[in-house]
Amino acid sequence: MSDRKRISRRTFLMYSLMGTGGFLAATILTPLVRFAIDPALKAKEESDWIPVGDISEFGPEPTKVDFKVKQVDGWYESEVPQTAWITVENGEVLALSPICKHLGCTVNWNGSPDHPNQYFCPCHYGFYEKNGKNVPGTPPSAPLDEYETKVEGTTVYLGKIVPNRLVRG
Repeated sequence: MSDRKRISRRTFLMYSLMGTGGFLAATILTPLVRFAIDPALKAKEESDWIPVGDISEFGPEPTKVDFKVKQVDGWYESEVPQTAWITVENGEVLALSPICKHLGCTVNWNGSPDHPNQYFCPCHYGFYEKNGKNVPGTPPSAPLDEYETKVEGTTVYLGKIVPNRLVRG
């Protein structure tokens, strides 16, 4: 007859089942793998710098600025509201985070009539100076964090929150 080797029925069924099982496994695993690695493959669309206003809007008195930051958690995208207190003195921009370093409450400028020209945390009566330094003898143990800042043209941009570089807690 021919020189080809004949395969048995058992071998044929084994190869057929292995092929079908491999095809089904690939069909199931391909979307799962794609789902797992897809966020890592996406290119970042925007920079980390958020425009918050014209430099002429800010002066030596702290100004509260509300803005939104795009946040991506896996596949969920949202806009998170943020706040900064911005001052401009001698051409230098300082943007402070309003989050108290004691327990995370929100501080306000001139929030206490007994302590003018200071940031005030109403939760536990914490005080900060204009540059974000915590006032000794009050609950906060560290200065307010600051935002990275840059000015392009006349527009002020805020970046990531970093530890306060002007004062050391």
